[in-house]
Amino acid sequence: MKYLHLIWAALFRRKARTILTLVSIVAAFLLFGMLDAVRTSFDQAGQSANGAQRLQTGSRLSFIQTLPQSLEAQIAQVPGVKMVTYANWFGGAYQDPHNQVFSFAVEPNYIDLYPEIEVSPAERKAFDETRTGALVGEKLAQRFHWKVGDKIPMQSTIFPNREGSKNWTFDIVGIMHSKDKKAGGFYDQMFLLHWKYFDETTPYNRGQVGWYVTRVADVNQADRVARAIDAISANSDHETRTQTEQAATASWMKQLADIGLIVGSIMGAVFFTLVLLSGNTMMQAVRERTSELAVLKTIGFSSASVLAMVLAESVLLLLLGGLIGLGLAALIIPAVSAGSGGMLNLPGVGAGSWLLGLLLMVAIGLLVGALPALRAMRLNIVDALAGR
Repeated sequence: MKYLHLIWAALFRRKARTILTLVSIVAAFLLFGMLDAVRTSFDQAGQSANGAQRLQTGSRLSFIQTLPQSLEAQIAQVPGVKMVTYANWFGGAYQDPHNQVFSFAVEPNYIDLYPEIEVSPAERKAFDETRTGALVGEKLAQRFHWKVGDKIPMQSTIFPNREGSKNWTFDIVGIMHSKDKKAGGFYDQMFLLHWKYFDETTPYNRGQVGWYVTRVADVNQADRVARAIDAISANSDHETRTQTEQAATASWMKQLADIGLIVGSIMGAVFFTLVLLSGNTMMQAVRERTSELAVLKTIGFSSASVLAMVLAESVLLLLLGGLIGLGLAALIIPAVSAGSGGMLNLPGVGAGSWLLGLLLMVAIGLLVGALPALRAMRLNIVDALAGR
């Protein structure tokens, strides 16, 4: 620490170059913090105490393949199954195809399997009794300024109605509130309609189910129940795969995109570029100070001390930029979540992200500082002072 003033002075010897390099490092670690929050958000999907009691059963081939409705009665007979329901993806959009809505056609008891969702008894009764009724999430209602009693048009990007039009009309009969604030970003954005109305109105479904949701009586028996459910349709033309809610959510997402691979690839490219950029900065900084380093050795600084000072300068450069970048990410992530209206529910920069970030800062700092530090350590005093 007694040489910190020398290291600091050397680091900002060329202020413009150092500041531009710092901006690049800040941007890299800001991106790291944001993308790591996205990855963590996807990894946490389906993780909850209630979610652990639910199993999802879909087609073994693909999540877009449907299953016969007759499976419901058979699944309900499996020992350990407490309740079963089903749903279909509706693919709704409001006013504009870009205004996508998490819309599902569900059986009336669907809400019963999700204690995280709160609906008043009166609104639940209205939903059960209204053929064209719909329950909408609190944040979704706020987003489009909907209220109970509104009759709204909804486009289906997948299913036309009997007239061949993809325009449907629904009556909002209730607002869903999420008890689980961690998962609220999804539940508060849902739009639920009646499966029977959906099945009778579109000619393309014909009694098919997108997936089943099962609530088990004992979480410890979930694996056994899942195997028993899949055994029902084994060797048929509609074989199933039953998974925990978390595993099923992760499987669906991976069929759309491998978030972990995407995030890892982006960050790999960013940090590779950062190594080249900061390495070039350190090489130039040491090359410009050749005579100064020779003077330090002349007045008694050992080769090891010079090596340590150059490495410390490199690590300090990465730490300054990295800490600012992660700090900005910690400030921006809550704002992004709030500004999305509940569509995004990104976790903050946790202790794990800070620790990984610090390790990356030190590792990159040592890596880019190694070559110029070795050059400084091996510097010949006579040649350096002679300008050779």
